[in-house]
Amino acid sequence: MTDTESPSTQRIAIVTGGARGIGAATAKRLAADGLAVAVIDLVESSTSDTVEAITSAGGRAIGVGADVSVTADVQAAVARIADELGAPTVLVNNAGVLRDNLVFKMTDDDWDTVVNVHLRGSFLMSREVQKHQVEAGWGRIVSMSSTSALGNRGQANYSAVKAGLQGLTKTLAIELGRYGVTANAIAPGFIATDMTRATAERMQVSFEDFLEGAAKEIPVGRAGQPEDIANAVSFFVSEASSFVSGQVLYVAGGPKA
Repeated sequence: MTDTESPSTQRIAIVTGGARGIGAATAKRLAADGLAVAVIDLVESSTSDTVEAITSAGGRAIGVGADVSVTADVQAAVARIADELGAPTVLVNNAGVLRDNLVFKMTDDDWDTVVNVHLRGSFLMSREVQKHQVEAGWGRIVSMSSTSALGNRGQANYSAVKAGLQGLTKTLAIELGRYGVTANAIAPGFIATDMTRATAERMQVSFEDFLEGAAKEIPVGRAGQPEDIANAVSFFVSEASSFVSGQVLYVAGGPKA
């Protein structure tokens, strides 16, 4: 919190899937930008490292356990955040899971789990938070898409939901713009996280070799870091982006069609 901000004027952000990786980096960046942050993850205790990093630096943060695909969990989480931190007007839809497989091997549960967490979860969170945004006459919604939205072998479920998030984002921008709310999406490319480490393990490749191989295919010559995505979120949440809405920003170290 800066010297000019008090708990009564400070903007409140929610970051889902904020326990690690892109979510944790985003929560920390928004806190550094002066926002209070509610870190949501499936298990509340898993948010402790992120929350501690923020509070030890002088920021305000709480951890909240919730399954974003469950309506009652979402409603309870947002109500608690409004009570403990203040009415949330910034939402970062980042929670996600992987259940990769080729279509002929993909189970119903593989499909449903990914759809429920990424797409249903982002819808439920957006629907709940927009009430506070509309009342405030200001808001920001940033949802995590992916370059996989353009199609990716073995990710029919993930690709579908990431493309769906782009459609959801554009519709939110149209519906909520009159209330001072912008909605944008970020589509990360290859980012070095626990999720990509797990992918390397499934492929029986060392993480270092996995990163090196990915970097060779990226025009800027390196893998992305969670902070690269957090920087983009920071822009979309800022006042500087007030005329930018309904957009999809590919943060991938090179162009994507």
